[in-house]
Amino acid sequence: MTGRLGTLTALYVTQYLGIGFITVGLTAILRDGGTSLETLALLQIVGLIWPVKFLWAPILDRYGSRRRGHYRSWLLVLQSALVLALLALLPFSRPADALGPVIAICALYVLFSATQDIAVDAVAVRMLTESARGTGNGIQVAASYLGNLLGGGACVLVYDRFGWMPAISLLAALTAVGLLVVWRFREPVRTDRVVRVGTAYRALLSVFGQPGCRWWTFGVVPLVYVGAGMAYALVTPALVDAGWSLGRIGVVTGVVVSAPAIVAGLVAGLGIGRFGRSGVLVAGGLALALSTMLLLPLMNGRAPLGGTVAALCCFMVAYTIANVVLYTVNMDYSRPDTGGTDFTVLSSFGLVCSFVAASLGLAAADQVGYPAVAVAAILLVVAGVALGLAHQRRFPRTPRPSPGPATEHTPDGVRAVA
Repeated sequence: MTGRLGTLTALYVTQYLGIGFITVGLTAILRDGGTSLETLALLQIVGLIWPVKFLWAPILDRYGSRRRGHYRSWLLVLQSALVLALLALLPFSRPADALGPVIAICALYVLFSATQDIAVDAVAVRMLTESARGTGNGIQVAASYLGNLLGGGACVLVYDRFGWMPAISLLAALTAVGLLVVWRFREPVRTDRVVRVGTAYRALLSVFGQPGCRWWTFGVVPLVYVGAGMAYALVTPALVDAGWSLGRIGVVTGVVVSAPAIVAGLVAGLGIGRFGRSGVLVAGGLALALSTMLLLPLMNGRAPLGGTVAALCCFMVAYTIANVVLYTVNMDYSRPDTGGTDFTVLSSFGLVCSFVAASLGLAAADQVGYPAVAVAAILLVVAGVALGLAHQRRFPRTPRPSPGPATEHTPDGVRAVA
């Protein structure tokens, strides 16, 4: 299991490196080069590829190489594509002067990364035992922050000191580590029936037919994500209103808060294995409500550096803990033969809720002010946690059979791999 978690760690981290660079690092570089905020908004739109990746997830569940590994065959292609997409950025040493090609390459990268995420999630569904799912999803959430920290922070520092080519080369080299991991990875042989493409697409809806899945997906998930998303959507405009510079906002929200969030993701994953989904959900929900209260001074226009950074770090830690629980239960509802589709459609709904929450939070704040929206966010999160506890009590998990040992094909047949 340690080897499997190590493989998932490498793949999740490397897929988020470029995402962190595009959303944080490249945005800062382009802004420094004089790109308008309106144009930068176009770059952020490419992130909308992630919430709709469920549209092609069934294709990955249906097609794959038996000889090279069903999902490993996808990962070999997609991880290579991630590296090539980054290398394609090398000629554009002045990205602000070539926005069209740069944004097009970034869109391709996000498409490859989103598709790679489907394959990695499907591998996780098949390989992780029920007791290890919390740790696996803790790694996944922590990896997103680590990718943001390295891609959005470290690579920008390299760019500032050494220039564009060294920064992009470093990003490509770090991403290539994932390709080496995939090359060495031996996916367990599929013993389940490979579903037809029509069946795979029907899984987009049939996943909700499992006991309690609709309750969880359309009740618990929206309440928690909308509550947390509404509160976090207020942070940047509130910081601007309080007089913070764009540079300080970028460093604090993009880099500083990532470090404690990484630790929180790993600790929450381990905590699920020890205290269960309900226990960690309560801890994350209560921490989220309390940390949102800590943001109330900011919402009222008071933003001293130390107190505000501490409040933001507490909020991100709490949100990360809650997010790990939500992802873990999503994996509980993911079936091995359609794992890519199931987990993708369930997690994509959470992403959609986050996008909606940001819009709702900002629109409501314009009418009633920041503090009122923050209080409403707290109430939504508390309601979501209460509903989540009721769900877990009514629909206790029935463990699925543990996956067998990893295997590989040899000239003499199939053998186990340690």
